[in-house]
Amino acid sequence: MVLPAEAGQNPDNQLLANQTWERCLAVIKDQISSLSYKTWFQPIVPVRLYEHDLTVQVPSQFFYDWLEEHYSTLIRNTITSIIGESGKLYYYVASEEPALTPPEQPEHETLSSLSESARTPFAPHVPFRTENLQSIRNNLNPRYLFDNFIKGDCNQLARAAAMAVANNPGGTSFNPLVFYGGTGLGKTHLMHALGNHAAANGKAKRIAYISSEKFTVDFIESVQGDKVTEFSSYYRSMDLLIVDDIQFFAGKEKTQDNFFHTFNALYQLGKQIVLSSDVPPKELHGLDDRLISRFQCGLTADLQPPDLETRIAILQKKSEENSLELPPNVIDFIAANVTKNIRELEGCLISILARASLENREIGIDLAKDVLRVVVNDIRTPLTIEQIQKIVCEYFDIPVDLLRAKTRRQEVVVARQIAMYIAKDLTNSSLKTIGMHFGGRDHSTVIHACQAVEDFLKTDNNHKQHIEQIRRTIDLNK
Repeated sequence: MVLPAEAGQNPDNQLLANQTWERCLAVIKDQISSLSYKTWFQPIVPVRLYEHDLTVQVPSQFFYDWLEEHYSTLIRNTITSIIGESGKLYYYVASEEPALTPPEQPEHETLSSLSESARTPFAPHVPFRTENLQSIRNNLNPRYLFDNFIKGDCNQLARAAAMAVANNPGGTSFNPLVFYGGTGLGKTHLMHALGNHAAANGKAKRIAYISSEKFTVDFIESVQGDKVTEFSSYYRSMDLLIVDDIQFFAGKEKTQDNFFHTFNALYQLGKQIVLSSDVPPKELHGLDDRLISRFQCGLTADLQPPDLETRIAILQKKSEENSLELPPNVIDFIAANVTKNIRELEGCLISILARASLENREIGIDLAKDVLRVVVNDIRTPLTIEQIQKIVCEYFDIPVDLLRAKTRRQEVVVARQIAMYIAKDLTNSSLKTIGMHFGGRDHSTVIHACQAVEDFLKTDNNHKQHIEQIRRTIDLNK
């Protein structure tokens, strides 16, 4: 990762690295396509130049693997021509969880000779030692900020709570603040953003971000080294303690006991605790009840899979960050078909860029379809109100025309209400548009229908089964 100035980065050295890498880019740019240059070389960040060794940062492991497979000869020749025969290129793979103490000198081999065992994100394990206590860094990733966290209905509460805590750690009722949600929904990004914001505004001087697994490993090593007191004192001295993936504390009784006392010490001192999990605290299994009780005494905020508008905004932001021009119809197509999480969205975007570069193809719908067929194994066409009407009517064995008619026959009214309810839930259509598809009815009729369905879902198991079966049929027909 990029070394911060306080870690010993010399501004003059940084300037030389920038100038050297710019000269390299000037050579490379003339030898590859404009799209390949934008995709694979513009995102590379020069870190430092030490004698004849140039260190750069690449965004991901995938990114590095692509460079090695397709451009290692070009890069090696360019480094030789600019720096000389003794010139070497070292790299850092930007990781989601940066190293606690980056080494003074790069530890990876050159791109052209890197061994398979070294191809891991740059986050070397740092054993717990007492001499590390004062020099240990907060471990926050500077790339994760509130500014590049896309806000949507799926994460609005979580983001607002994070911002409130970042502005006043330990001074709100949100203590602890617990984020929960599935993989790739932005929990880690939000936690780093919270920590970075608190550090930048001076609201918390001692901050530690750590995964539960790393906490556990450090605790075990402190026990083995007879350093438990130092270990506990360190974490209990924090103004802001951020612990990711607390579900991995499950079954580790001694670690849980230490963390319980660490939690209590910080809480009693009015220090801020921020946690994340894949499920809400009450659903955590294998954790002591007293820990779960502590986790529930603040605010629990969930992050849901991003809705369509948020997915579009995420893709637009990622394209902008990488200086890419994705056609709006391609963005819309990806957003409509990749629905699970943000990482999957980013993966599809990278795959499209990779295919475009490798095959020298224009980025368009055809390329996006080819990629998504492989990546998500499923390309959905948007569900229409007409399809919902057809499936509902087949289920209740009534003609579709009756849904648009004025009839008040009970079986038709129920079918119409269910169809309206599902259309509101599964399409992006407005209430007015839904009403127009049901004989020109107004939006208030649609609202009444949806409320009626919600009411009998609470009391009528038969209707509940009808809707569940209709939904299954819709899923099979997507």
